Amino acid sequence: MKYTTEVLVDLPRDEFITKLDNPDNMKHWMRGLLAYDVISGETGQEGAQMNMKFKMGKRDMEMVETIIKRNMPEEFHATYDTKGVHNIQKNFFKEENGKTRWISESEFQFEGFGMKLMAFLMPGAFKKQSKKYAEDFKNFAEKGISVLNK
Repeated sequence: MKYTTEVLVDLPRDEFITKLDNPDNMKHWMRGLLAYDVISGETGQEGAQMNMKFKMGKRDMEMVETIIKRNMPEEFHATYDTKGVHNIQKNFFKEENGKTRWISESEFQFEGFGMKLMAFLMPGAFKKQSKKYAEDFKNFAEKGISVLNK
């Protein structure tokens, strides 16, 4: 399953990248993030891996982020792996009149009948989650609104 989401953030690209690139800020825009730990490599650099723990409703979930390309401030690509799901995320950052357009291309690959069935029955849930993270980042970056306060 592939899709693209976009959000326009009212910040210059350098300021946008500074906020996005700080792992301590993730808790302010990634709903459900409980903790993260770097498990290999240098934080934020190509090849680095980070274990991320989430609470999604009543469900606990862990995933591993692997940075596959870092060409800041233009692009950042990573994979996210959790049980039965492999997500390839390609992020592009375009400067537009003092604002930043964040274009995110997502590709999900599923293993096992249950995950494939869920993807078939609920493809909109994945796109909705991606869009929500982008909108939450926008609110945090522009207005300082943290999802921790909700």
